[in-house]
Amino acid sequence: MTSAPLLSLLVAASFPLALAAQPPAAQTPQSSGAPGALPPSEAQAKPALDRSPRHGEYVNVNMPGGERPLRAWVVYPERNDKAPVVIVIHEIFGLSDWIRAVADQLAKEGFIAIAPDLITGKGPGGGGTDSLASRDGVVKLVTSLTPAEVKTRLDATREYATALPAASGTVGTVGFCWGGGVSFAYAAQPGVKAAVVYYGTPPASDVMASIGAHVLGLYGGDDARVTSTVEPTKAGMAKLRKAYEAEIYSGAGHGFLRAQEDRIGANLKAAEQAWPRTLAFLRRYL
Repeated sequence: MTSAPLLSLLVAASFPLALAAQPPAAQTPQSSGAPGALPPSEAQAKPALDRSPRHGEYVNVNMPGGERPLRAWVVYPERNDKAPVVIVIHEIFGLSDWIRAVADQLAKEGFIAIAPDLITGKGPGGGGTDSLASRDGVVKLVTSLTPAEVKTRLDATREYATALPAASGTVGTVGFCWGGGVSFAYAAQPGVKAAVVYYGTPPASDVMASIGAHVLGLYGGDDARVTSTVEPTKAGMAKLRKAYEAEIYSGAGHGFLRAQEDRIGANLKAAEQAWPRTLAFLRRYL
């Protein structure tokens, strides 16, 4: 069980820097990688979704106790066998077009990707991210989620996705910022095989002790609030004999995969290195 103080701390810790991480207007640099090798940046997410050939759709995930169904975006790969599932845990900015585009890119790489809107039912008229007029409103609702709500909603998402006829039954997570910390903590749940943490804070030591999944952490070198936790996390995970890999990308900032245009190429360079490592990690353990 994930402790209530842990996820509360994750939410609170992610809030100030996540707001600062919104990408300013900038010219879009061209990736030096193969076309389509990376998820698009935030600015290119909607056009990428519009031209995607993959089947992506909004679905309603049943919740226990008659609670309002959870809205989620699921994308299917084109393959002739069953696929592992990756739960994409959104940033503090909710189920954005960018998070949906990340899910689409994972499906391109052979995974069933599902991205739940964890603030479903919290917005005006019982809506979620799409019902909010401003990003600040989304941030407020994400930070209002209780640890129990987060866990229950992720559990329901996992149950839905792994029961899909096209799913192999294995499941991992990828999370970003606020969702990165949640991804790390959710690695303690039974049945999760792999967890990728993009610039998210680690769980408390009691949660670390329960982790059974392999964990990969990817961090920006100029994101000291988060990156300063990496060495203590390595030591803590090693002491507990838990599987934890970490990479810090020099010059990159918080949110580098989304904000690829920022920091004079450093964020793009980090994205070009981190994304292939993410795919290799997920393929290895799922």
